[in-house]
Amino acid sequence: MDKWLLEQIQKVTPEEQGYLDGEEQVNREIYTRKENFEIDPQLFLKQGKLVTVRHHSRFIEFPEHKHNYIEIVYVCAGEITHYIDGKTLSMQPGDLLLMNQHVKHSVKRAELGDIGINFIALPEFFDIPLQMMRRQNVIADFLLGTLRQNQNVPQYLLFQLRGQKQISNLMENMIASVVCNSENEDVINQYSMGLVFLYLLNQIDKLAHNSSQNYEDVVIQSTLKYIDTQYRTAVLSRIAEDFNLSLSAASRLIKKSTGFTFVELLMRKRFQKALMFLVETELPVEQIAANIGYENQSYFYRQFKAQYGVTPSQYRAEHKNDLQIRI
Repeated sequence: MDKWLLEQIQKVTPEEQGYLDGEEQVNREIYTRKENFEIDPQLFLKQGKLVTVRHHSRFIEFPEHKHNYIEIVYVCAGEITHYIDGKTLSMQPGDLLLMNQHVKHSVKRAELGDIGINFIALPEFFDIPLQMMRRQNVIADFLLGTLRQNQNVPQYLLFQLRGQKQISNLMENMIASVVCNSENEDVINQYSMGLVFLYLLNQIDKLAHNSSQNYEDVVIQSTLKYIDTQYRTAVLSRIAEDFNLSLSAASRLIKKSTGFTFVELLMRKRFQKALMFLVETELPVEQIAANIGYENQSYFYRQFKAQYGVTPSQYRAEHKNDLQIRI
């Protein structure tokens, strides 16, 4: 992070000095006028603004609270730990936490070197970022959820990015624009946040916690179903396109979740079908290869022998009377 910017956001505030001087409870008057601890964005936002930033208050345990705005937490230095619904979410530099207005959470005491930046954003701030999302995905679902006034469902997403450069640069630019009170900062930051979300879609395997449906499971279930039904023509780019992922992100997610690459999963399915055809039919080996999606006969023979130690014809001869096919 830029040295000047880090110095600005690391300064001890009057509130924090109070905690250092012995105040044992969070000064709630700074955050809310309500009896329940619901943080009011209007106490921080300038007139007409959609977003602002402030660093997380250190030197005290921050009690459970909620807020009537969208909060995005970005860690610049040290460690920030949130407690949500019985879960401990420890954030390192570069990590990003998105919470809608219905999440209740508390925060572990942070020390001088623990710098967490809270983006305080009204739902309207996300109009432009949402327009930049072309397909249904976990981030678009989160943003749409924040706009549903009749759906009081807590939702949060934690990306453990650990300093992904493009995202870090954009986040720091947004922090700097608010700190410096730049002209047109709202619009600039709306597009910048949209770019952050687009980059996050390429890092979907770094989604460590998701309060709603497990996005990773959805991708894997769809991948396995796709391979199972379309094994003759299945390609990774179809999964990447359906979930608005880059090829590399889709590949990493599948490998992380299953232990196999997409190509390995596809080959296992194709060979499963090949064994069935070899044992249960009299089809020529060349036709079996074509039926399961291998136009290159030589490649099929090489891969089959590498997998089973024999040629397809030898396998057929040895297992013709098998009652159960070995996968």
